[in-house]
Amino acid sequence: MFNPDTLEKITFKKTQNMSEWWDNGALPLWITAQNQGMKAGSLHFPGGNANYSGIRVTKALAELPDHPDSDEKEWRDNIDIVMKWFIEDGLDFVTLYYGEPDKTGHIFGPETEQRKTIIKQIDRTIAYLLEAIENNKLKDKLNVIITSDHGMTTVKKAPAVEEIRLSDYITFKDTVKFDILDYGGFGMIVAKEGKEDEIYQAVKDAHPHLNVYRQHEFPERFHYSKHERVLPLLFFGDLGYSVNGRVILYVNKGDHGFDNNEMDMKMIFRAFGPDFKKNYTAEPFDSIHIYPLMCKLLGVIPEPHNGSIAVTQDMITTKITEDPGETEDNNQNMVIVLSALSGVLLLIFLFYVPYTAVKRKKSAKKEGKVDDIKEDKQPKTSL
Repeated sequence: MFNPDTLEKITFKKTQNMSEWWDNGALPLWITAQNQGMKAGSLHFPGGNANYSGIRVTKALAELPDHPDSDEKEWRDNIDIVMKWFIEDGLDFVTLYYGEPDKTGHIFGPETEQRKTIIKQIDRTIAYLLEAIENNKLKDKLNVIITSDHGMTTVKKAPAVEEIRLSDYITFKDTVKFDILDYGGFGMIVAKEGKEDEIYQAVKDAHPHLNVYRQHEFPERFHYSKHERVLPLLFFGDLGYSVNGRVILYVNKGDHGFDNNEMDMKMIFRAFGPDFKKNYTAEPFDSIHIYPLMCKLLGVIPEPHNGSIAVTQDMITTKITEDPGETEDNNQNMVIVLSALSGVLLLIFLFYVPYTAVKRKKSAKKEGKVDDIKEDKQPKTSL
């Protein structure tokens, strides 16, 4: 995370107790649910411990900056905590985040034995989750979604390829005011006054695997360039090519942040539970459509967003496709969404496996409910 005005850069783990980095006008689903009468929780999910316009999640546990990512016992303990929040504390929505296998994929690469080992650990954790659902008699009330927000690919390194280093083409001390570089396949720059065109002209055709754009020229299909946090000059490398700045010090062997049309960048989606059809295979869809699906399962009115329930409604049962306000149902359903902020591609569960748990209240009145809200302006909702 970064602030181009103060020139500050900070990892997301260090921001977990700093609301100023998260309370920016977008409402996460747990706050939306609370605003509509539900109780929510967040366990290690990025942004879950922040204050949003004076509102905090009902229950929260935040990661410390040095929190370990791969402790299998802790993974199981966290599932037990989530079960307790549902059973004893009556929560309706819980997000639970794990930092693997993303970390292993970055360090060793996605096509490695180390990655396979951590995937086996994730498999065991999913099995433990299923046992926990069964043991807590939630099988008929709990829906589960397993997903992630991107994939991972092997980073291309010298001498096999010519790596991208922007200092081969520009002098940073003379032209660059602020940069987000050396973080993988994507980067941004704020130029010193009067230097933006000089930088652009110097780098736009400098490397055959470097894509360079001014903010207003960035391809529309990325739905990225109009946000106020996007900087004036944008760069992304072709698949596997990191965007390095002054020196090549990027040591990761696996990475993401490349063109999302690339198969290695694709995410996964798996779901099961009483409100999902069994043995149903959906067509591929964009992850923005998960938000309205979760709102439908919860029975809450979504914030403005760019998704559509029409994309995912065929995977849920007929009873849940009805307007929640049309029926009275005191047997409240829960939903667990296994969501992700990062991951590795190629096989099922080659991703982070955070867990998001949600309980749906059908009895709430939803007059004037809107399932899809599409606007030309930037969406104001985040997961």
